[in-house]
Amino acid sequence: MQLTDLTARRLLDGYRTGEFTPVEATEQALALARNTQSRVNAFVRLTERDALARARESAGRWRRGEPAGLLDGVPVSVKDLLPLRGHPTLRGSRALSERGAWAEDAPSVARLREHGAVVLGKTTTPEFGWKGVTDSPLTGVTRNPYDTSRTTGGSSGGSAAAVALGAGPLSLGTDGGGSIRIPAAFCGIFGLKPTYGRVPLYPASPFGTLAHAGPMARDAADAALLLDVVAGPDARDWSALPPAPGSFTHALAGGVRGLRVAYSPSFGGQVAVAPAVAAAVRRAVARLADLGAYVEEADPDFSDPVEAFEVLWFSGAARIAQLLSPHLRKLLDPGLAEVCARGARLSALDYLAAVDARMDLGRRMGRFHERYDLLVTPTLPLTAFEAGVEVPRGSAHRRWTGWTPFTYPFNLTQQPAASVPVGRDGDGLPVGLQLVAARHRDDLVLRAAHALYEAGVACRPVVTPAGN
Repeated sequence: MQLTDLTARRLLDGYRTGEFTPVEATEQALALARNTQSRVNAFVRLTERDALARARESAGRWRRGEPAGLLDGVPVSVKDLLPLRGHPTLRGSRALSERGAWAEDAPSVARLREHGAVVLGKTTTPEFGWKGVTDSPLTGVTRNPYDTSRTTGGSSGGSAAAVALGAGPLSLGTDGGGSIRIPAAFCGIFGLKPTYGRVPLYPASPFGTLAHAGPMARDAADAALLLDVVAGPDARDWSALPPAPGSFTHALAGGVRGLRVAYSPSFGGQVAVAPAVAAAVRRAVARLADLGAYVEEADPDFSDPVEAFEVLWFSGAARIAQLLSPHLRKLLDPGLAEVCARGARLSALDYLAAVDARMDLGRRMGRFHERYDLLVTPTLPLTAFEAGVEVPRGSAHRRWTGWTPFTYPFNLTQQPAASVPVGRDGDGLPVGLQLVAARHRDDLVLRAAHALYEAGVACRPVVTPAGN
């Protein structure tokens, strides 16, 4: 049996019955990660010694019938923006040094340890997570497991690739403008950006309250399990939410019957969507109606908020550069250096005007969700393009925001939003559908996504990287 093909829930069932052990699952996941690293480049580093030691400890607990928590023995990975105690967190940058104590876990990583998870290693990110594809001066280009000439998307591209390959069924990602959902869509996995504050962050992101942490998984039920582990307050994050009112796993069972669903195929004609993407999303929406949801085509009441988003995003980037010496700034990704320079030219009034636009967008979406429980859109208007570039060849845009119009609005509003894989295009590349709910209704997003998996509309990743 290939344990790398299994979900976290299935691994836990096998540990419980003695069918296989955490050591076997960890060894297979590490072997797969090593064997695909030269082609896909999903990992910054593997923490093999630590992982195997934790797997052996977990195996002993399972033999005694004393699992430590909800993820005991499950192999997971962590994006290299989130600190992992004992290992450098270099954020894809040559401007940071490996020297240091590295003495703290991020809150979500600490929760993984408490629940017995086995951390395989750190996954790749563009420098400081600044863009929607995954390449960096430090680690090079991360490639799509479905076609290694294509991008994974970003900025949690290494995490998405690892989960798609089977190098651990779960990963922790971050999302400041789509950075969980973009690579989830391109790599055919499930990715959830929870409501802001549901998963505490520390250290704080330079991109401020745009940045969320969340689960990336082989399906929605696994993501709910991971969210049950990492959600909840942490004293180091002053903006973290109080504990969730209940288990996200238990909330999966409700189905979609009776839910009011707004389907917006193109934000009212504002976005040109590739025909194969549009068709796959439309088929999935039709199945939601078959499952009992009340579906109507309706667009949220806003125009593209890209200018406000970029003011906030570029300002955060400028703050990164401001904290570096002139010598170290010269080591930055040229695209990031350009964005930092743009951000440095913005005024406080520019920033406050963007905050005003953000608040208005939040008001509009609040009113929208008085009428609709869920909004459905494509996650992205296209499938994965050439690896190693920020925008598709021939694009009229210079920055990654030009091809991600469905994702960044919901970082501005801090709503829960997920990407669900609902098919492939003619080249065999995954297509993602986005589910969005009102703030604090992460349960609805997970419930609807789980219904799509249960109905066979959403599919778990199946890749053959050796054939690329």
